[in-house]
Amino acid sequence: MYRRELILGLAATALAACEPQRAVGADGLPTATIYRISASNAAAVQFRMLDSVNALRARAGVAPVQLNAQLNAAAATHARDMSLQNRPWLFGSDGSSPLDRARRAGFQGQLLGENISESYETELQTLAAWMAQSDTRAVILDPNARAMGISWYQESAGKLWWCMNFGSGAAT
Repeated sequence: MYRRELILGLAATALAACEPQRAVGADGLPTATIYRISASNAAAVQFRMLDSVNALRARAGVAPVQLNAQLNAAAATHARDMSLQNRPWLFGSDGSSPLDRARRAGFQGQLLGENISESYETELQTLAAWMAQSDTRAVILDPNARAMGISWYQESAGKLWWCMNFGSGAAT
């Protein structure tokens, strides 16, 4: 009888040791972990976002979008610029609009919209926040969109500046 309890106790202790431990703050609550995006998983982040956007679009009954290199470049430029300005807004430090940045990056279609965010959240948490707001949700679910660009800039402290563009026209 004691042998069985001893074995179960040891097994429970071993399993408890396998559970990841999170740091606890002075208030007794778990401290936030910083979501880091490395160069090696950047493509995975973009494709995870693309797949998630297309799943949401399919559920809404609209056509899927494809990643577009020019819109990705425009998004990357603006994400870094927002960090330099230390504010999430649609205008560049040079006064450029989302349309200006898409044209500069060589996008030949019509830019339909841009979503931006300043956060410490993952791409899927950011997408969920955008879907919770009617204006940014409308950009994601625009039935005319066929191309998407997504990029971010991560500061050394972990803050992420997200930028997502949608346009009509061929994806490249």
